[in-house]
Amino acid sequence: MTAPTETAHPADELLPAPDTRARREVLDWLFKIGAGSLAVAIGTGSGLAPLVSAVAGDETKRKFRYGMVIDTRRCVGCRACVVACKAENKTPPGVSYTVVVENGFGERPDDRPLFLTKPCFHCDEPPCVSVCPVGATFKRKQDGIVVVDYERCIGCRYCIVACPYQARYFDFGEDYAATEENTPYAEMPSPEYRQFRTRQADESPIGNVRKCTFCLHLQDAEGKYDKSAGRWPACAKTCTGKAIHFGDFNDPESEVSRLLSERQAIRLKEELGTEPNVYYLL
Repeated sequence: MTAPTETAHPADELLPAPDTRARREVLDWLFKIGAGSLAVAIGTGSGLAPLVSAVAGDETKRKFRYGMVIDTRRCVGCRACVVACKAENKTPPGVSYTVVVENGFGERPDDRPLFLTKPCFHCDEPPCVSVCPVGATFKRKQDGIVVVDYERCIGCRYCIVACPYQARYFDFGEDYAATEENTPYAEMPSPEYRQFRTRQADESPIGNVRKCTFCLHLQDAEGKYDKSAGRWPACAKTCTGKAIHFGDFNDPESEVSRLLSERQAIRLKEELGTEPNVYYLL
């Protein structure tokens, strides 16, 4: 498989304050021209110039390759990671950036259940990126994290269908009671992408596709995390069984690199060629 081309995009850096006009104009335009014209525009590249990022011509080496190694022997299915992720990113009902799936008990009484924590896999060959008609989802050049530009996303949900790991969710605008009742919790902004949005009706990310970002808002100016300072993905930081390990695969001395060299690991659906950056230790 050939190496993917990476697109230059303003959100290679953390996204700036949102401008809601662009998204509305795109939606109005799509409704006016219809699905047939959209297909022609995508095929010819016309009409979408302001929306689709230019292909990067350089061969910039990725500075970091962030990913996870998850120990299936240590995961007990407590779902503390799910709660921590929701608290960190303030995701609404129906949107969970990480989930825990359970295989259940086998036929023998001494068989133990198998639990798998599933965040976004931040694939090196992400199928979600290639299907997006407006370039709203893309892989960041500097660290390989797959993100969503909420102001470009038109809510078509092609990426949800394309993701073989079911790691993407659509924000239908549902809210927890604490948000609906305008409690102090509702006034707290989400740190996601460092945009610090407070949830408002009919405003992004409502109507957008959402996903795990490896808590990239915790990176410093150089794109680094600091575990000792608590600037670490919420799921890995909170895991009670110490099953979730996060780090840079480009660093041979990192914990994730060391674990892969010491233990047998697998990746889910490797036959699809997606090259996911989440490994499971057996």
